[in-house]
Amino acid sequence: MDSGATTHRHEVDEGSGLPEVITESSLDAKPPWEKALWKQQPYPDNYIPPSFLSSLRRNTNVKQYKYLPLVLSTCAVTQHLAVIFIFIGTFILLNRDHVDPTQLVWACIAAFPAGNIVWEVMEWRDIAAATKKERRLKATKSSILVLLILVTITPVLKTLTAATSSDSIWAFSAILFCLNAILADYSAVNPYSGKERLTSVLSMNAAISASVVLASRLASNLHVFALVLYAVQLFALFPLLRQRIQYRASRLLRTSLTMLLSCFATAIFVGLHARIAFLIGAILLFVTFGCPALFIWAQKFKNELKGPWDPAIPIVRQGAL
Repeated sequence: MDSGATTHRHEVDEGSGLPEVITESSLDAKPPWEKALWKQQPYPDNYIPPSFLSSLRRNTNVKQYKYLPLVLSTCAVTQHLAVIFIFIGTFILLNRDHVDPTQLVWACIAAFPAGNIVWEVMEWRDIAAATKKERRLKATKSSILVLLILVTITPVLKTLTAATSSDSIWAFSAILFCLNAILADYSAVNPYSGKERLTSVLSMNAAISASVVLASRLASNLHVFALVLYAVQLFALFPLLRQRIQYRASRLLRTSLTMLLSCFATAIFVGLHARIAFLIGAILLFVTFGCPALFIWAQKFKNELKGPWDPAIPIVRQGAL
């Protein structure tokens, strides 16, 4: 082909429906194309200029994460999963009569003031003394009310699933605990904002429901009362305390709490089944260290394209309002 030959391009003429032949010489004769719909330009409607992709931007708003901060962020997830495993292990021990329910009740009673002390330490700088006194009184009344309600409804809970097979109970409880883990609030936002997420409430309800149906398979009313009281502390009170620890405490304290709960969850199952204990330990290790590494690896496949075709984002100055 002759090097001096004229290069041809075909564009569809919207008026006639026939392709319009556009040569380099004709393009040079025309004014440059402008991105303005209100102007009448000598170009077809489907004309694509050569500079169309010149303003293409890739991954401009993508945040690059680092491994160690991600590991620290997974501590809340690991703690929550460890609490679920601890509760399941405690239920198995109660069901096999390896744990005295009276001792479990006293352990729950002792854990309440201990958790209250940690709570006070976490918020002693943020809340006035009068407000603290009012909250203590309200918390004490609520605790007594919960105890009285549990004592009253324990005989009813004991016979709640009498006509249901155990296999159905195990499957239903597993589904509810999965919902609890999925819907739980793992964020480190300000716990004093007063905004409670709907998902966190649904998560707590799922865990308490699973605990109730499991408790109904136990031998006596005392067993049922002990396990439900234990569930209230683990799934209703501890998440609130954990959120404050995550927001206020140091990295060392959060890491230590994660290690303590993980070791306790694994140790409970060591005496029950060594393989299950190994599996639980592997799950907790993978969530803590494997998932952040997998997320970092997947970042290289992130491909966010932005260009002039995207909707414009208005920039509002603070002084203009």
